[in-house]
Amino acid sequence: MANPSSPIRQEIRSIAPYNAGLTLDEVRARYDVPDIAKLGSNENPLGPSPKLRQLFPDIGELARLYPDPQGRALCRRLAADFRVDDGRVILGNGSEDLIGVICRSVVRPGDTVATLYPSFPLHEDYTTLMGGKVERIAVTDDLTIDMDALLDAVSRKPRMLMFSNPMNPVGCWLSPAELSRVIAALDPETLIVVDEAYAEYAAGEDYPDAVAMLKDSGRNWVVLRTFSKAFGLAGLRIGYGIVSDASLCDFFNRARTPFNTNAIAQASALAALDDDEHLRHSLELALTERARLRTAVTSLGYRIAPSKCNFLFIDMRADASQVAEALLRQGVIVKPWKQQGFESFIRVSIGSRKENDQFLQALAALDDPA
Repeated sequence: MANPSSPIRQEIRSIAPYNAGLTLDEVRARYDVPDIAKLGSNENPLGPSPKLRQLFPDIGELARLYPDPQGRALCRRLAADFRVDDGRVILGNGSEDLIGVICRSVVRPGDTVATLYPSFPLHEDYTTLMGGKVERIAVTDDLTIDMDALLDAVSRKPRMLMFSNPMNPVGCWLSPAELSRVIAALDPETLIVVDEAYAEYAAGEDYPDAVAMLKDSGRNWVVLRTFSKAFGLAGLRIGYGIVSDASLCDFFNRARTPFNTNAIAQASALAALDDDEHLRHSLELALTERARLRTAVTSLGYRIAPSKCNFLFIDMRADASQVAEALLRQGVIVKPWKQQGFESFIRVSIGSRKENDQFLQALAALDDPA
């Protein structure tokens, strides 16, 4: 059960839930009528262009009708998987959408939001957009999380503590014991948001089950997940959050757009959850190639952060933007990091074996005078 001291802004409390109308499934379940004329949402009875059906033959009503605004079928499935009530799951247009929703709901001008650094930029950007102040907790010189600094920041009772675990872009992580210390140190009025976009890659004894650890903590909390990474649905934009209690989740729902996840994304996420073999293969490829890439890059003399993600954070000992440009000329796309203090680092995704070999060849050529 969450602490009764709610972090929700008064402005959000004053907003009534959006009246999105009823879905066909709701009407069938409630009234058991054989035929339904859906005339409440101004939809086109002809549906999409036939050209779209040529691209996606089975698209059917998924494109013509508005989606379930709550994504109830997917929320029920996720709630069962995480052993929480349906009303504690919220969907987003990618988990980054929910970062914005949470900040709009919680952060007031002048509020402090603490985050690990270097950070996923949207953790900072949405805080700034709401007039909040960002407190950065930088990683140590060996590119691991500075627990003393993190606990010190928590002791100052920020409005919100939001961070990725494992960290994006670094790849390092809080262990179960470390997350337990953070939870114990939290002030009841601090909302903790654990962004677990890369959790599937990190699973293991030394990686915490944040939902299980937070369930009985008496704190207000959100754990964010996404279908963009391990499940391979980045182009469909769908993520979700598990929330400490239904009332908090209800307020977050008021701060999002009513139809923030489309019907095709919702259906695709459900299908992805049923394909354990594809998920297993995706994780096996990423972990195997990550280890191979780490060994090869290290042998070239570069420093790499510890990583439980599907990427490596590499210190190139030079301006990362220039390195990225040189790699582009050889057909390799990487992300040069631009946050202060880390401008020599690139973040390299773990691709297919062929893509990874192309990166290694291009990297080796950077130091080849020929």
